[in-house]
Amino acid sequence: MSNAAAGSPRLSPRTVTPAVETVLAFVNTRADGSGRRELFADGNSFAAWVAEHGEFGGETVATDADAAVARELRDALVTVLLAHSGDDEGQGEPLQRAERHLRRAGSLYPLAPVVTAGGVELASPQAGVERVFGTVLAAVTTFAQSSDWGRVKACRNPPCHFGFFDRTRNGAGLYCSPGCGSQVSMRNYRQRQRQGSQPPE
Repeated sequence: MSNAAAGSPRLSPRTVTPAVETVLAFVNTRADGSGRRELFADGNSFAAWVAEHGEFGGETVATDADAAVARELRDALVTVLLAHSGDDEGQGEPLQRAERHLRRAGSLYPLAPVVTAGGVELASPQAGVERVFGTVLAAVTTFAQSSDWGRVKACRNPPCHFGFFDRTRNGAGLYCSPGCGSQVSMRNYRQRQRQGSQPPE
């Protein structure tokens, strides 16, 4: 999937920070029904994914229950990112449930400030899978303090919902790629055609 999004064809000079890369790496692990496989299916697959991403602390042992927790955290984040895209799935009660889940996660995986001469950053003081979840929350917290948090979005084309950073000048991108935008346009066109062919009641 490309980070290109529907909207203005010209991209701004905004860059994807390491915090955004961490968030997107985590949320873009779900199956989408069109070839992308579930990377958190069980403990082994979750542990294998963690081992491939050094920012999460390297190799760890994970159970199927840990993988289920990872899926729940990821899905809550995807709902928030859908809200950034204005998608109906990211509004109302689904969004409230996601936000409640993220508040609970924040209490389970607390963060600690790391102060250096160069500045301050948040990090997880925990180990193992808890460090993975804390690192995700630290990345979210770090980037959410910027004015660009709303540009971290999930594609509005169901069932894609691929996470992307909207680099359009006006921040109006809705889809992770032009292909997804075209699919939605075609789907809406066909729906209008079907509705137009129905006889009036």
